[in-house]
Amino acid sequence: MTNKPSILLVYTGGTIGMIKDYKTNALKAFDFDQILDKIPELQQLNCNISTISFEEPIDSSNMNTKYYIKIAEIIAENYIKFDGFVVLTGSDTMSYVSSAISFMFENLKKPVIFTGSQLPIGDLRTDAKENLITSIEIASAREKGEPIIKEVGLYFEYKLYRANRTTKINAEQFEAFASMNYPPLAESGVHLHFNKHLLLQPKNSEEELIFRKNLINDVVVLKLFPGITQKVVQAIVNIPNLKGIVLETYGAGNAPTEAWFLDLLDKTIKKGVHIVNVTQCAGGSVLLGLYETSTNLKKIGIINGKNITTETAIAKMMYLLGENLSKEEFKHYFELSLRGEIN
Repeated sequence: MTNKPSILLVYTGGTIGMIKDYKTNALKAFDFDQILDKIPELQQLNCNISTISFEEPIDSSNMNTKYYIKIAEIIAENYIKFDGFVVLTGSDTMSYVSSAISFMFENLKKPVIFTGSQLPIGDLRTDAKENLITSIEIASAREKGEPIIKEVGLYFEYKLYRANRTTKINAEQFEAFASMNYPPLAESGVHLHFNKHLLLQPKNSEEELIFRKNLINDVVVLKLFPGITQKVVQAIVNIPNLKGIVLETYGAGNAPTEAWFLDLLDKTIKKGVHIVNVTQCAGGSVLLGLYETSTNLKKIGIINGKNITTETAIAKMMYLLGENLSKEEFKHYFELSLRGEIN
């Protein structure tokens, strides 16, 4: 291997991979094999870039666990050959996808950076070039021969976030993502500045990469709202083969205290369905038992999602369901920070 880091660019689909045909004004898929010809600025980066593209680009709305596994398999199969990875996906579901990938790899010691764009790469005012160039630069960044980033990140509009802390907050602005409960890992300005005290470090540098791809997607999100009816909640908790519910509650984890509601949740938990309490608020944390309206939830054994995002709660649930854990083990590991996803 040369002194230059080798970076693998994985294109799955999304806006970033589109380029305009100026004769017809139509958007068409970009050939990433020609990326150095189309974006000559990449040649100024101190790294070697290789590319792998999905045969059929996947729109972010069509993303599912089958494609999560495909992305993770590409990384796992090429893990030894490359020093870092940049994954290009559609931004609409990027927080979901990147969060799932963060759980699928244990003992990760190389950067996996997700990015995309709000405008196609061939658009005059595109944000794609900056997002792509800086993501590759971050994936290449080394100190004393070691990668600076050793986790799954999401880079968008001058900020690198821990992927499993992110939420897409804007469909129109270039600053599309936010990480409400954890600061950026790096910021790109005149200089690329890493907030090194915030970075995830492998617990044991000797342990090899563990790749887990058994994701169980029999889960649902139940978002509470004033006036939610017994029929609605009943229909959701009685979904056949349901294994997990992400319950989006109010404020610091509060929910109705009506007997029918608590009784339904209690019976559901006793059937073996895992229920995790997350807040509907963009920032802040669930504090079970702080108010009377969450004390009963604590009593019936609801899992405390703390300050996890809904996107990451779904990903973590899918991952832990695939690990064949007991009810107590599932609760223990969900409430524990596994990849820096909760404080």
